[in-house]
Amino acid sequence: MAWILWVALFLAVAAVAILVLNLHGASRWEARTRVLLARLEKARRTPAPTTFDPAELDAAPAPVRRFFHAALTPGQPVVAAASVAHAGRFNLAEAGEKWTAFTSTQRVVASRPGFVWDGCVTVLPGLPVRVHDAYVAGEGILHPALWGIVPLAGLRGTPEVARGELMRWLAEAAWYPTALLPGQGVRWDAVDDRSARATVADGAISVTLLFRFRDDGLVESVRAEDRGRTVGGRVVPTPWEGRWSDYREQDGMRVPFAGEVAWLLPEGRHAYWRGTIGALSYEFAH
Repeated sequence: MAWILWVALFLAVAAVAILVLNLHGASRWEARTRVLLARLEKARRTPAPTTFDPAELDAAPAPVRRFFHAALTPGQPVVAAASVAHAGRFNLAEAGEKWTAFTSTQRVVASRPGFVWDGCVTVLPGLPVRVHDAYVAGEGILHPALWGIVPLAGLRGTPEVARGELMRWLAEAAWYPTALLPGQGVRWDAVDDRSARATVADGAISVTLLFRFRDDGLVESVRAEDRGRTVGGRVVPTPWEGRWSDYREQDGMRVPFAGEVAWLLPEGRHAYWRGTIGALSYEFAH
């Protein structure tokens, strides 16, 4: 019987330790998140113009004009900032599949481009990995930490990380579509009747993505040819794609509520994020 008591004691101590780590980690992580959000707000600018005028599309490629006419209505207020809550599954395997649940919140500003994604991936019961994925004032940040305390392999401050995070901001702009308007600084170049390239610049950083559109004009997918993928501690330029679906009307705009993101590897498509939006709210320019 003695060994049963020792096992029970060990399990009780382990449970208390994990609870303390989770509580302490959550507190420290929230403080880190507040610092990032403060930096994001400090760099924020007021978009101009503040409403959508269809006349600004006169020189845009035909599929781009169809997209904006499908997603917006004339006079639509321009999004200054958005708050998003997600849930879904994340593939932890570099090859193959090892899906686990995640929840996240995200704050996005349209000008100066930026976002802070605050995610929590449950690796095992009681073992959460908290993740900051962000683009703030021209800096790219990827910082995962076990319980929010123990840092795992992270990246920040390099040109490659900054480019990759600005690509993410541009790819996810289907959620805040006024940010894609030519009047907001995005350059559109024709490819064919169903696709066009969008280019956005933030200081010395410039990125271009290929947007493909559905029959109804809305964004079907977004692709980059050279987004940085972390492999064995190195950043390797790799083709990357996001697919958007489940379009709904939100504050006068048609935006996707579901998506999948994947690396396009020589051996095939490797999906690593599948998520849905649980809550979405906007602040509009005025």
